[in-house]
Amino acid sequence: MSDAVSPAPSKDASLTDRLTLPRYPLSSTYDARWAVENQMGPHALWLLEWLAPALGLDALRPCARVLDLGCGRAMTSIFLAREFHAQVTAADLWVGPDDNAGRIAEAGFADRVQPVRAEAHDLPFAEGGFDAIVSVDAYQYFGTDDLYLPTLTRLLKPGGRIGVVVPALREEIAGTEPPEHLKPWWEPDFWCFHSAHWWHRHWTRSGAVEVEAADWQPDGWRDWLLWCEVVAEESTDDFHVRMAGRCAEMLRADQGRTLGFVRVVGRRRQ
Repeated sequence: MSDAVSPAPSKDASLTDRLTLPRYPLSSTYDARWAVENQMGPHALWLLEWLAPALGLDALRPCARVLDLGCGRAMTSIFLAREFHAQVTAADLWVGPDDNAGRIAEAGFADRVQPVRAEAHDLPFAEGGFDAIVSVDAYQYFGTDDLYLPTLTRLLKPGGRIGVVVPALREEIAGTEPPEHLKPWWEPDFWCFHSAHWWHRHWTRSGAVEVEAADWQPDGWRDWLLWCEVVAEESTDDFHVRMAGRCAEMLRADQGRTLGFVRVVGRRRQ
């Protein structure tokens, strides 16, 4: 096991303690400092660990071919290879394959994870080539299009599963204005956040999948807040410090009334 993903050294013991949560036993075995340095938003390993049981072991069996769509710095791809022995295609637009290849090799999974640069609407993969598609904190940016899911699921084998975790709303917002208590932090991009019910309907009426799960994460906002507080204190990137601090302010103001996470899992129809 590489030092990149092994438990944190003693000098980071307090950081490790803060980020060791009983509900995420697999994620707790990764170096907390490594997770902070490679984050690009909410704690991707926590979210993937929550998604995995709903996705099912048949989708994540050893040697399963998995597309990690919007993988960022490939932490989730490494997790899939390490914990489930999957063969992973780590696809991202903004983080280059050379950058991710170095991180993947350092973690010891160059033989199981292949990084590629790909845009979500122009995926260079064969139809039916994947057993599963996973997307963590990315699908909301392209998957709200009514026509997107049928196109994406062509990449799955019949019966293959797609599973995503997205920042979400507890309930849909009526009207065109955000809740008053969130207005100081609200960005136009947040309108791509939706409720579990919205995602269930959206995927069902696409006709592409049988929806097997669409649910709200209990107290997910608390994990999100903890992570933002840690990143704001521990990151060496000024931009990430500012963004995490602003997000933490928003989540403290909201107290779980509006914001959190939803996971959605669907099986491609035969």
